Amino acid sequence: MRDDPRAERLRELYDASYRRLVGQLAAFTGSRAEAEDVVQEAFVRALTHLRAFDAAERPEAWLLTVAVNVARSRWRRAKRFAGLMPDLVPDDHPELGPERVALLAALRSLPAAQREAIALHHLADLSVEQTAELLHVPVGTVKARLSRGRTALSVLLTDTEEAPHA
Repeated sequence: MRDDPRAERLRELYDASYRRLVGQLAAFTGSRAEAEDVVQEAFVRALTHLRAFDAAERPEAWLLTVAVNVARSRWRRAKRFAGLMPDLVPDDHPELGPERVALLAALRSLPAAQREAIALHHLADLSVEQTAELLHVPVGTVKARLSRGRTALSVLLTDTEEAPHA
């Protein structure tokens, strides 16, 4: 495939349009990391479907369409996964201490992707790699979600802990 002129054309298109596509998809997904993932996936699909890609009149538009479809599929999968997860615990669970109730409330306020990563990695004791495999995302994405989620939890839990003293 290295000598294939179609693959070389795809490489040139990657160099010329990757940043623009990521910018467009970041606005669509709300996340630069997610945008990078779906654009990369679009290029992989172009490489594995060179005939279909080569037949496209507007290759960058083809890539954008594929990236948007990948993003939508991921969103639907994440939404379905979140819907399958039972509530972590009812709000009025009597045997939970106030710290646990505060943690669960803070977790519920996180974006679904961050909550899923934190729940699987920290609460289900899965490794980052296992979490990535289960969520069908790259390891780097899981790491980013964990980092962002922990930062958000830190702020939320600090606010919660300080609120009664104010």
